[in-house]
Amino acid sequence: MPLTRRSLLSKLALAAAPGLKAADASVEEGHTLVHVFLRGGADTLNFFAPFADDRYRRLRPGLALSEREVIRLDDHYGLHPALRPLEAAWKEGRFGAVQSVGVDNTSGSHFDCQDQMEHGDSMHDTPAGGGWLGRCLRLQVGDSAGALTAVAVGRVLPECLRGAPAVSVLEKLDDLSLRSGRQGNPEHARKALAALYGAEVTLLGRRGVETLDLFQRVSALHGRAGAPENGAVYPTDPFGDGLREVARLIKARVGLRIACIDLGGWDTHFFQGGASGQQAGRIQMLAEGLAAFDLDLRAQRRRFTVMITTEFGRRLYENASLGTDHGRGFAFMALGDRVRGGRMLGSWPIQAEEDLNLNTPGPGGLHAETDFRRVFAEVLRASFDLSAGDIAKVFPGADLSPVGLMGT
Repeated sequence: MPLTRRSLLSKLALAAAPGLKAADASVEEGHTLVHVFLRGGADTLNFFAPFADDRYRRLRPGLALSEREVIRLDDHYGLHPALRPLEAAWKEGRFGAVQSVGVDNTSGSHFDCQDQMEHGDSMHDTPAGGGWLGRCLRLQVGDSAGALTAVAVGRVLPECLRGAPAVSVLEKLDDLSLRSGRQGNPEHARKALAALYGAEVTLLGRRGVETLDLFQRVSALHGRAGAPENGAVYPTDPFGDGLREVARLIKARVGLRIACIDLGGWDTHFFQGGASGQQAGRIQMLAEGLAAFDLDLRAQRRRFTVMITTEFGRRLYENASLGTDHGRGFAFMALGDRVRGGRMLGSWPIQAEEDLNLNTPGPGGLHAETDFRRVFAEVLRASFDLSAGDIAKVFPGADLSPVGLMGT
């Protein structure tokens, strides 16, 4: 069946976006923010275990990590042993964390807390509209956004990118290819389509040319050009595969500003485990993926920052099912050369929500001492050339005083 003009455009529309400008060096040399969301409420209290705290050990008799089990960071904290692939980055000061970050939402609902965080809102303010990264991109690149300015790895557009000028949702770059039948040559198809639309000055014609440009640029990434460098070996799971695709885009200098990728499976109500077990497997997947990404991009480290968040932490105490229930505060993490890492920011000893609100319903756990928007804003400030006024538009009404995690 021959391709018609209408059927072709219906296929191209998925990848088309306004203003793809291959020659715009200022866009192509920009910084990339990689947003990693640990969906399900990760128990970060065991990522950075306060092994020296008596209360931690007493409230978690089956889950607490001992000094012998952790990778000792100082006299108080130790890394979960599954985070060993990131130990070097911590010691180099390129991996850091902020304790007790959270939303002002006490519902304990995964959906509500994720939604609020992705929109960058407070429960007490008027919603700003769209996602916080969508607002950032509108201010940062506006109508000059191209099809690869923002990428969501997966099958669903995350709420944080809602309202962005252009977003591509994909699982792998090979999805963005031009096919011409079972035996067809994609280059023949590309030339034919270029001839068809190259002379058109209409909006439809420009979109067709822009999309063909996208296909051509992505096709250049296939084969050896997209292979991991420096001996990096990505884990063979969707998270590792997704990070590998993001690394390919960063190395290709296609103008990628934002990349979003999820890692789920953190709702550990049952049999969470300590140094080994269910949660340890997820931590290992996270650490191995990020370490491979960091090694692959060793020559490009000034060009990316990774932020790692979750919607809320877990309670301080383990439950009767050898797991942990929904809590409040969590440890926000960041990786990159612009991170002032090698330290845990945030106060100690543990402030428990149970202690502060004994008569208030809702989840307990680590007190949400730092509004998540302060940390998110600091990451934006370090990653992009946005003014204080523009960042305030991304998070209107929020206290955006620095936390101290990021440099420039």
